[in-house]
Amino acid sequence: MKFCVAGAAGAFGMKHLDALKNIDGVEVTSVVGRTQESIEAFASERGIAHATTDLAESLARDDVDAVILSTPTQMHAEQAIACMRAGKHVLVEIPMADNLADSFELVRVQQETGMVAMAGHVRRFNPSHQWVHNKITAGDMNIQQLDVQTYFFRRKNINAAGKARSWTDHLLWHHACHTVDLFQYQTGEVASEVFGMQGPIHPELGIAMDMSIGLKTPSGALCTLSLSFNNDGPLGTFFRYICDNGTYMARYDDLVDGYEKPIDLSGVAVSSNGIELIDREFVSAIQEGREPNGSVAQCLPAMETLDRIEKVLNAG
Repeated sequence: MKFCVAGAAGAFGMKHLDALKNIDGVEVTSVVGRTQESIEAFASERGIAHATTDLAESLARDDVDAVILSTPTQMHAEQAIACMRAGKHVLVEIPMADNLADSFELVRVQQETGMVAMAGHVRRFNPSHQWVHNKITAGDMNIQQLDVQTYFFRRKNINAAGKARSWTDHLLWHHACHTVDLFQYQTGEVASEVFGMQGPIHPELGIAMDMSIGLKTPSGALCTLSLSFNNDGPLGTFFRYICDNGTYMARYDDLVDGYEKPIDLSGVAVSSNGIELIDREFVSAIQEGREPNGSVAQCLPAMETLDRIEKVLNAG
């Protein structure tokens, strides 16, 4: 299977390239970047035959079967739609769009073309969250409350690697998207009640740097999410599952119980790397001709909930 990775030289583009190396039968034949000189040098270092600044050039190639989009959020929906219309399967990094209308259109085009289209909701695949999901689906426990902290120190326009970004990140449509989808995935319900509050808008970035979000499902499960780009400390997202049968804290691919006792995750998945696991699911879905876990259709309810939260934020 021949892959193109767009945004290959970015922080998450490189994570996907590293992950694809571990998957049998996969070859990266094309990469897309911001400038021709830099992406050609990057491709040469990685031993990748084709490099371009134009995604359409990669989509026209016969040696590209599927595309991973690690490009700026504002480009996701348009590029994912272009991939499918070109007959290419697509995995688009989270979020699949930064508004609900584009999310609906992306799902519509997937249904029209029949291509495999997946959103990068990696929390579904992190072994820590998989362990919790397996317990829930087995009937061993249910979530009473999910408390989540998503913290970064990002007062300048930089990416996860600390390098300058050409676009602006967003606490709601990117970072909250992870938790909103995870909460609805783990509970098996769509939030029936939502609220949101945000702090002052940054004068240069044009976004809120602090945000508080609350969700409630019809059965009564709660989610409380705190997000900040102002936190001067370890970056990342930390999840506390308060369940009817135990408390568990997930920190990316690690999991401990309420007393900080580690949970053995060795048998949960073939890898401890969430990015590799999501890429494996994408490849398997293409090979097996099926809908992947995390398809754009499955992730659409999260986008609908984000739209409801945005309306609350704008009204407040």
